[in-house]
Amino acid sequence: MKEMYYDAAIIGGGVIGCAIARELARYELKVCLAEREEDVCSGTSKANSAIVHAGYDASFGSLKAKFNLEGSLMMEELSKKLDFPFQRNGSLVLCLSEEDVPALHALYEKGVKNGVSGLAILSGDQVRRMEPNASERTVAALYAPTGGIVCPFGLTIALAENACDNGVEFFFHTEVKEIEKTSGGYDLITSKGVLHTAYVINAAGVYADRFHNLVSDKKLTIIPRKGDYLLLDKEAGNHVSHTMFQLPGKMGKGVLVTPTVHGNLLAGPTASDVEEKEDVKTTAKEGKDIMEKASWGVKDIPFRQVITSFSGLRAHEVGGDFIIGEVFDAPGFFDAAGIESPGLTSAPAIGKYLAELVARKAGAGKKEDFKETRKGITDPRKLTFEERARLIKNDPRYGTIICRCEEVSEGEIVDCVNRTLGAVSLDGIKRRVRAGMGRCQAGFCMPKTMEILARETGRTMEEICKNRPGSNLLDKEEGGTAHDRA
Repeated sequence: MKEMYYDAAIIGGGVIGCAIARELARYELKVCLAEREEDVCSGTSKANSAIVHAGYDASFGSLKAKFNLEGSLMMEELSKKLDFPFQRNGSLVLCLSEEDVPALHALYEKGVKNGVSGLAILSGDQVRRMEPNASERTVAALYAPTGGIVCPFGLTIALAENACDNGVEFFFHTEVKEIEKTSGGYDLITSKGVLHTAYVINAAGVYADRFHNLVSDKKLTIIPRKGDYLLLDKEAGNHVSHTMFQLPGKMGKGVLVTPTVHGNLLAGPTASDVEEKEDVKTTAKEGKDIMEKASWGVKDIPFRQVITSFSGLRAHEVGGDFIIGEVFDAPGFFDAAGIESPGLTSAPAIGKYLAELVARKAGAGKKEDFKETRKGITDPRKLTFEERARLIKNDPRYGTIICRCEEVSEGEIVDCVNRTLGAVSLDGIKRRVRAGMGRCQAGFCMPKTMEILARETGRTMEEICKNRPGSNLLDKEEGGTAHDRA
């Protein structure tokens, strides 16, 4: 990397960093984003509940409450402009004991105070009419019609592509090692060279405390909070239609059960603080815990249809709220730290807020040619028979199915590799078009997907990785897979 000079540099390519990038791209600023992995959406943003929270849970007056409500209100229009999956399916907070009903009403009052519209307290019978699989123990519930579900991959990638199309430069495999204050701003010392910038936006997730503490005497502490999930096959996707939370009560804090925008059923998360910022292993014990607690609120969940488990790390700041804004003893350095739940919901609002702060500080005006919209990857499954026939006639690759579970065609994979910020790894393809996301978890389609990725990027099969460098699937020296060698 040659020496590069920017007005603003963002650390971190998760949903928060990409939302900030997209909003900064509105201004007459030279902006870059540094991400240590091979792609955006490679950390917390890829492993979460995929929920758009209504906004009743956060404490009144907190940044979580402010940005949750604003982000939720922005999500529908944003999904139309940037073409990613989003649905307002509504949420229910189930109360499983009469003695906990006052706490449910307190949650309702908090939501009203936060400005959430449409909230209602329902009886247990009303809940079961809406959701026949709600537990018989349900005595009441808080209904939030503005609750929703979203594709976290789709949202993050759409923000990144639109930011890039509007001039933001993305540097992957670029880990920020040190930060040095200069007369003109900051130098980001990275694994690929130095990025000189007037302003820094720290959106580094569980590592945000490390970068903040390099420039400020007032230290932050981010605790990685691990959450495990179980993902069920699409055959279980209609088990509930709303996002089903549980009110913490005498049985403890339950876990949610929700449909996904892609038709699966998701249960989780657990919550455990861990020491390692890379600890995303899953265990049978945690899976059993999810099954037990999910069944408190939703009956007859077909857990035999679990197709995978995964975990993610939430960036929990010890103060319990988001840390957003310019660092008082490090002028020009802006934090987006401690962004745990409802961070996904809040991302569009946080991006807008921080971009405005930076632009105002820089005295930057808005561009006249900012492109508001982005078209996603063509999904043949959403086309009419006639439209799909025309698509295949024009490009026969859309008629060749590579991933049988998700019915993903070669044309979609080629598009996701060759478009703006295209996929360079198998996980990158999976997050963009879901090849390998189905019940066989890439058992059938992986070899052919690897062939297409190698062909489209000019690499050998041995060079293809699952995600980061070193996660190669084939070993050239020994002629087998990395799994075989292990």
